Amino acid sequence: MSAILELRGITKGFPGVQALSGIDLTVGAGEIHALLGENGAGKSTLMKILSGIHQPDEGRIVVDGQDRHFADYHDAVAAGIGIVFQEFSLIPYLNAVENIFLGRERRRFGLLKSRSMRAEAVALFERLGVHIDLSAEVRALSVAQQQFIEIAKALALDARILILDEPTATLTPTDAEHLFQIMRGLKAQGVAIIFISHHLDEIFEICDRITVLRDGQFIADTDVAETDMDSLVQMMVGRRLERSFPPKPAPRPSAKVVLEVEGLQIERGGPVNAFRLHEGEILGFAGLVGSGRTETVMAVLGADPAHRKTVRINGDAVRLADPAEALSHGLGILPESRKTEGLITSFSIRDNISINNLPKYRKAGAFLDFARERTTTDAMMRQVGVKAPGQNTVVETLSGGNQQKVVLARWLNHHCRILFFDEPTRGIDVGAKAEIYGLMRALTEQGYAIVMVSSELPEIVGMSDRVAVFREGSIVATLDSDQITPTDIMRHATAGETHELV
Repeated sequence: MSAILELRGITKGFPGVQALSGIDLTVGAGEIHALLGENGAGKSTLMKILSGIHQPDEGRIVVDGQDRHFADYHDAVAAGIGIVFQEFSLIPYLNAVENIFLGRERRRFGLLKSRSMRAEAVALFERLGVHIDLSAEVRALSVAQQQFIEIAKALALDARILILDEPTATLTPTDAEHLFQIMRGLKAQGVAIIFISHHLDEIFEICDRITVLRDGQFIADTDVAETDMDSLVQMMVGRRLERSFPPKPAPRPSAKVVLEVEGLQIERGGPVNAFRLHEGEILGFAGLVGSGRTETVMAVLGADPAHRKTVRINGDAVRLADPAEALSHGLGILPESRKTEGLITSFSIRDNISINNLPKYRKAGAFLDFARERTTTDAMMRQVGVKAPGQNTVVETLSGGNQQKVVLARWLNHHCRILFFDEPTRGIDVGAKAEIYGLMRALTEQGYAIVMVSSELPEIVGMSDRVAVFREGSIVATLDSDQITPTDIMRHATAGETHELV
C-alpha cells in the first residue's frame, strides 16, 4: 500500500505546554488508520497541524511524496485534506446543498446555479449511499444525517485524506454501522481515513492500522490484527486498567428511599412511570434511543414540563416546578451535553464551580468573600480530582473528563445529594472513564444517590446496582443484582427484538 501521507518529527509547543514531540505518522491510500490516545495526548493538535490550523515548530508534512507547507486551512483543503470535527460546522438554517457549497457557490452571470449544485449534491450522497432531504433545513435532520453532510462537504472539496474526529460519539449503533459502511466504500475508492475514537471496539471493527500517542509523544504504530484491547489501553494510559468498573457493594435492602417518583406522565395520554432511588445506590436508566430516559430525567427536574407527577424527597412531597427548585432540594444534573448545558466554557474553573453558589460567599451587602471562594474551590477540585494548572484555568482548555468533574464539583459545592448523570463518559477517554467510575462509587459510599442514563451497555451492567429499562416511554422492567445482564436488559428494551442497546 503506497503512502499518501507522511508526518515526520512533528513538534509543537504552546506557552507552558509541549503539545507534541517528534510525532511520526504514515497513512496509505485506501487505509483506515486509527489515531488513539487519552484526551490531552496530542491527537487534536496533530490533526490541526495537518489541516493547516496550527503551524508545527518542527517537522515535515509529506503528501504524495512531496513536502508540503500549509499556511492555513485552505492550503490543506487544496492538497486534498478534509476534516470532520466532532463539533459540526453546519449552518442550521441552511439546507444540505447550501451547506456543502457555502462560500464557493456555483454562479453564472452572478446568478446561482441551483440546479447544478443540487445535482452535484445528489451525486455526492449517491457516492456515500445515503438519502438526505435536500430541501430540509439542517437543524431538522438527524445527527447522523448531519454527519453525512459534513463528509459530503469534505468530498465536494476532493478530499483524498479524510479526518474523522469522534464521528460516532452521538450516533446510534445503527447509524454508526451505516457510517462504517460509508468508510469502507471510501476506502475501496482509495480515500485514506484517519479515524479518532474513544470506543476501542470500533477500532477493531473498522480500522487497518493504529498509531498511539501519549502525553504528546509517539508510543506505537501497529496493525490492528497484531494487538488487542488490553495492549491498546496499556499503550494509551501507560498502565493496565485491570478493572474499569469498581466493585459493586453488597445489596442494602434497608437503605433509605431518598427519591420517589410516582405517576410521572410527561404528555396527556402518554405512559405513566414510577421509580425509587435509594441512598448509596446507582440506578441505571437503560433503553433504546428515543425510549424516554433523558425525557424522564428532565421532567423530574422540572427542566421539561410534565402533565402530572408526584415527587417525594426523603419522604416529603415536593413540587419541582423548575431546575432551580430541584436544585434547592439537593438535586443536581450532569447533562448529556456538558459543553452547552453544563458549563460556561469561556469561564474559569472557579467561576463554573461558584456560579450557582455565590450566596454562600456573600459578606456584608453585595460583597463576596473571595478568599473563602478560592479556598472552597481548591477543596472541591481536590475532592473530585480536577487536573488543571489552577482554579483560574479556562474550562474550554480542559479534557472532557476534567470538564465533567467541574460540573460535578459545582453540585457537590451546592450540597446536592441526589445526582443525575446523563451519558457521564461520552467523549471521555478510557483512563478518565475509570476515574469517573471510581468517583461515582466513592460518592455512593458517602451516601450520595445517583441516577445514571447511559448509552453504553457495559457501563450500565458494570456500574448499576439496579436498572430501570425503558421502552417507548415506559419503564418496562426494574432489574436487580444478578438480573443485570446484557441479555435481560436487551430482552426488555426490545421486547425480544435484536436491536443494539443504546
